[in-house]
Amino acid sequence: MTVQHDTFRLDRHYPAAPARVFGAFADPAAKAKWFGAPDDQTQQKDKTFDFREGGRETATTVLPDGTEYGFFATYTDIVPDERLVYTYEMTLNGARISVSVVTAEFKAARSGGTDLVLTEQGVYLDGLDNAAQRRAGTEVLLEALAKSLID
Repeated sequence: MTVQHDTFRLDRHYPAAPARVFGAFADPAAKAKWFGAPDDQTQQKDKTFDFREGGRETATTVLPDGTEYGFFATYTDIVPDERLVYTYEMTLNGARISVSVVTAEFKAARSGGTDLVLTEQGVYLDGLDNAAQRRAGTEVLLEALAKSLID
């Protein structure tokens, strides 16, 4: 039984107003454009989305080989267009592999658009996940967010 703790911070600039970037997290249709199954071979099931303080978001991603990753989040602090704090756990085939706290800050940039500061504090369990993998996955999601804001 092992435990790894780590914190990482990702800074991104998006050429969209804070309300629009925040909306990409808050609106289920907007979020589905960037946070979900990465391709046509991957499926999602058991999705819920209740964006309010105390609300939950859940999804299970099923890979082509049958591997299942679960995402179970609870929204703890929401300041529209400014800040979002949530906790989440990830599972692999039903076994908990991590628990994290995420803070997303949406700041109006002087040059226009939004500066997003995303900080994740994670606990990675039993060698089934690690900070480097989580950071890489989050970077992919933030790139998908950027593309969704162009559409």
